[in-house]
Amino acid sequence: MGLFLRWLFAFGLLTATYNPTEWNYVRWSLANYDTRLSIAVLLGLLLTIGYIIYLRATLRSIGGFGVFLILSVVAALLWVLSDLGLLELGNEDVNVWLGILALSVVLGIGLGWSHVRRALTGQADVDDYDDE
Repeated sequence: MGLFLRWLFAFGLLTATYNPTEWNYVRWSLANYDTRLSIAVLLGLLLTIGYIIYLRATLRSIGGFGVFLILSVVAALLWVLSDLGLLELGNEDVNVWLGILALSVVLGIGLGWSHVRRALTGQADVDDYDDE
């Protein structure tokens, strides 16, 4: 359940920043920066903090090569679904959602990988030493 929640929060962070609908930070801030600049800056800083937490944890736990592997697996899965005719990649909005989904999978796995590795192998990371 913990890995699912980490993925869900990563998906929420990415969709709050940008998605094909009108309900996202990028479109709201572009439309309201002249009248609500202080709120746009505050929300931008909060989103930045969220990204720093996720990106730092992801790069520390799985590294750049792990990010590449996870994105490769997601891309191969999308290719298989497209090849089988189960997924149509001609719609630009669907492609944006798929990109958000792929990035959220990377961030969710990256944030929770240390817990998964500890459960599978029994080995704790050096950073996890204080947790016990």
